[in-house]
Amino acid sequence: MSGIRLIVGLGNPGPEYEKTRHNAGFWLVDELCWQFKGSWRTEGKFHGDVARIQIEGQDVWLLKPMTYMNLSGQAVLALAHFYKILPDEILVVHDELDLAPGVARFKQGGGHGGHNGLKDIAARLGSPAFWRLRLGIGHPGDKKEVANFVLKKPRAEEQQALDEAVLASLRELPRAVSGKMAEAMKALHTEAK
Repeated sequence: MSGIRLIVGLGNPGPEYEKTRHNAGFWLVDELCWQFKGSWRTEGKFHGDVARIQIEGQDVWLLKPMTYMNLSGQAVLALAHFYKILPDEILVVHDELDLAPGVARFKQGGGHGGHNGLKDIAARLGSPAFWRLRLGIGHPGDKKEVANFVLKKPRAEEQQALDEAVLASLRELPRAVSGKMAEAMKALHTEAK
C-alpha cells in the first residue's frame, strides 16, 4: 500500500462550531499540526486551511475545509488534484455516530453512513476508496435528533473520551502515513478502552 499524503479533518468553520461534536476531525488535525510543528495558512484555491508537515520523513498535507461540512469535497478535490494525490493516499478524519466516544477506527472505502462531508468527498473524487479515521461521538438514540446532536458540545466525560481517542489515533498515524495501515489498524483497534 502507498502511504498517506493528505490528512483531511472535517468540521465547520467559525467559533460557534469549534467545540461541537461535528468538529472532531478539526480537533485531530489541529493537534497533529501542533505536534509536528506545522503552521496553518488559509488557501483560497484549496477552499480551506492548509499545513505541510513531515511524518517519518514524508511530506504530508493537512487540510481543514472551510466550506462547511456539506461541501467538504470541494476543498479535498482541489488540493488532491493540484498535488496529484490519489484517493487511497487520502485519510479523512471525521465524527462517527455509530461508535461510542473514546473509540477510533481506521477504515478504507465503504458508504458515507449519512455523513454529508464523506458523501460530498466521495462524489467529487468520483471514488469512495479514500481512508477514514472514524472518531466515535455516540448516537442520540433517535434519528430525528442527529442534526441537533452533532452541532452540540459533548458532555465532559464524552469530551475526555474523545480526547483520549484523538491521542490514541495520533500515536498510530506515523504507521498509517508510511503505508503500514494494517499495523496501525491492529494497534488502534485493540487499544484498551
